[in-house]
Amino acid sequence: MKKIHHIVLLQFAAGKAHRMADLTIALENLRRQLPGFLSLSGGPYSSPEGLNQGYTHGFLMTFANATARNEYLAHPDHEKVKQTFLPDLTGVVAFDFEAD
Repeated sequence: MKKIHHIVLLQFAAGKAHRMADLTIALENLRRQLPGFLSLSGGPYSSPEGLNQGYTHGFLMTFANATARNEYLAHPDHEKVKQTFLPDLTGVVAFDFEAD
């Protein structure tokens, strides 16, 4: 079975980028709860290319398989994270792909 890589790009509203630390903690807590949530990394945009289209931060999450990713998406704590942090954002992109 192939792993699922879940990329989330965030555009924080002006003055809200400090919330990234709290969001990272909330997602790390979810990772610890879900056995198929293999890894989490994230941070601010840092490329000199300038192709971020206004997105200021990003996360890369790796799941053991699609089932594990789907459990994460449906988890009630994931919904709480969304409700807590979506008001701080002016844009979100989520993009998943499979890889070995």
